[in-house]
Amino acid sequence: MSTSASPEQQSRIDQDGAGSPTAPAAADRGDRDSRVSPLVWRLAIANLVAQIGIIVTGGLVRVTGSGLGCSDWPYCEPGNFTPVFHEATSYHPYIEFGNRTLTGVLGVIAVALIVALWWREPTRSRPRRLRAIPLWVLVGIGIQAVIGGITVHADLHPAVVGIHMYCSLFLVAVSAYLLVRLRDGDGPAADLLGGRGRLLVRAVMLLAVVMTVLGTVVTGAGPHSGDDTHPYRWPLDPLAITRAHAFAVYGFVALLVVATVLLHRLAARNAALVGARRAADVLVVLCVAEAAVGIAQHSMGLPAYLVVIHMGLAGCVVAVTAWLWAATYRRPELPAGAPLPA
Repeated sequence: MSTSASPEQQSRIDQDGAGSPTAPAAADRGDRDSRVSPLVWRLAIANLVAQIGIIVTGGLVRVTGSGLGCSDWPYCEPGNFTPVFHEATSYHPYIEFGNRTLTGVLGVIAVALIVALWWREPTRSRPRRLRAIPLWVLVGIGIQAVIGGITVHADLHPAVVGIHMYCSLFLVAVSAYLLVRLRDGDGPAADLLGGRGRLLVRAVMLLAVVMTVLGTVVTGAGPHSGDDTHPYRWPLDPLAITRAHAFAVYGFVALLVVATVLLHRLAARNAALVGARRAADVLVVLCVAEAAVGIAQHSMGLPAYLVVIHMGLAGCVVAVTAWLWAATYRRPELPAGAPLPA
């Protein structure tokens, strides 16, 4: 059952973190075990890592031209679930099948997380809406598997491949949000920003969506089609779409820097925003790294290894962006005996 905050902790919450800026954060760390078991926490982390990992392996499939290494779906080859070795076999079927296998690993982790979240205390007694999040993750994994099959049968059309990537990024965002939500209380969500601060963060989120969508279009117009014999690409000028993506990145980073400065000022007065400040700091570092890789891959002619790193960092950026959004809200603990929200 959900536990109530101690008088000292409730006092800190009521005062919006007045006093030591690290006190509520320390209280959150101390209270986490009363809100989520170590097993559930580790499974939630494993779920997020695996969601980003499958983006990396998907990038590896693309840059090695292994997208049609398995010519069928759900079988790898007609009548065979796994690749069949023969003298003419290349490495492509094994890379593609490895990526498909990771989808199964994601499903296993999601099922284990659901079981632990619904049948172990203290999460068993937490709101149903919270416990439903990994159910949606599992549904998303199933949808991803189907989209993967459509991708094969559509001969890696960039529109289908792009949807495949968007779904992965969405699952990364949901998985990151779940981690924040598990640590938080179960009371009504309170907006810690409001006004211009909330508008600024919303603008950051909007540009994050535009940036990632344009990034996927850039990949769909570039040289890495996923298969050398079916190089379907968007009929766009790669340089023009790359510049559009770059402008979206510049806008995102500019707004993020402004938001980070604002969060540093607000967190000095309201310790409940320390988590949001940390998320913004991490996001700035990730964006610098992502920008450096993006500039390097553009100047070096899109080497395969940099494309894979760029995709992996994109998953990390989406995860931390979701963390930033979630951390600008705060849910206090419910008083003892209070009814749980839906």
